[in-house]
Amino acid sequence: MAVVLAISVLLLGCALISGWTRGAWLTAPMVFVTGGLVLGPAGIGVLDGTVPGQVVRVLTEATLVLVLFSDAVRIDLGALRRDYHLPIRLLGVGLPLGAALGALLAFGLLPSLGALGAVLLSAVLIPTDAALGESVVADERLPGRIRQGLNVESGLNGGLVLPVVVVLSAMVGNLEDAAESVPDWALMTGQEVALGLLMGVAAGALGGRALLLADRAGWINSTYRRLFPLALAAVAYTSAEAVQGNGLLSAFAAGLLFGMAARSDREFVHQFTEHEGELVSMLTFLLFGALVIGPRLGDVDPQVVLYALLNLVVVRPLAVAVATLGIRFRLETVLFLGWFGPRGLASIVFALMVVEQVGTATSDRILVAVGVTVLLSVYAHGITDMPWTRAFARRSQELPSSAPENTEVAEHPRRWHNPHRPRER
Repeated sequence: MAVVLAISVLLLGCALISGWTRGAWLTAPMVFVTGGLVLGPAGIGVLDGTVPGQVVRVLTEATLVLVLFSDAVRIDLGALRRDYHLPIRLLGVGLPLGAALGALLAFGLLPSLGALGAVLLSAVLIPTDAALGESVVADERLPGRIRQGLNVESGLNGGLVLPVVVVLSAMVGNLEDAAESVPDWALMTGQEVALGLLMGVAAGALGGRALLLADRAGWINSTYRRLFPLALAAVAYTSAEAVQGNGLLSAFAAGLLFGMAARSDREFVHQFTEHEGELVSMLTFLLFGALVIGPRLGDVDPQVVLYALLNLVVVRPLAVAVATLGIRFRLETVLFLGWFGPRGLASIVFALMVVEQVGTATSDRILVAVGVTVLLSVYAHGITDMPWTRAFARRSQELPSSAPENTEVAEHPRRWHNPHRPRER
């Protein structure tokens, strides 16, 4: 009961100051991670070992299912084909280059991981979470090309990296356990990825078609229409898990196909994720602070901290700088794109998934490194989000219309639906 009371009081407090935080150097993830650290074993101990690890895993994984599905739905692939230049550079060049640089850095600073473990850690930390830099994707005073480039990148990179994380986790686990032969391991991993994709494609395409037919026949009302995408995401996840496929990958694939089959219903997905999705995400950050990173602060050493810092301030900015060569962006634009790639929800869930699949000292070390990186990202990106976005927006408005930053692109909805213009202070 004390756990429920503590979480409820924190939610009430956040609700009361939510309007003020829109214009302050304070974000909801910062509040909930701090609340988790205070309430967890590292603080007063209200949230401790009495909360089963299975509860943490179920909540975090369910949240990521919702996020992967809704992110995939909100990206208009047709519009992306027309305005592909910056997102394709960030995903096609920046993502693999960042993964390679992160792996080299991990291998040098954390040699106990080994080569495969270093690559796995880097892959887990590749996905970005735009919710940690909310103003960056919400402030319409920013050039649309920059805003939407980061928005699309954040919406797709988690799903694109997921198969790599699944395969690498299986490889690391097999090498350390040696319980299965290589052919058996490869077959099981390939089956998990293939069945996850297959079930997701089937669920998304059939679900989108069924919704269109029901809508045309007048069989569905607005209330249940809003619930339909949530149920479809759950069907995609559970059906894949039932046949030994990867449920997270299935949810992402289902979102892509549902978005293509039922384009007019993207609005209903956004209406759900605006409130319920944000709530479960914040609860995940609370549990992250209390039960993931808080109890492991004693395992943090200088090498892990240095890796986390360099991953945030060197690896991604350098990868983005290479990816944007030739576009002729201003230096500040390149730095802005490079900095605002915060690590959040996907990295947390991927790390917990690695611990479950690998279950060795390597996975524990990966979890600590991911935890420290996400912790630093929550605060560093949260603090710099509002001031740099405002300053960058002011300077961007002085650019000529012919500047590369001002190239017109299609608008993709951001994760938490209604864009807001940050309050001037």
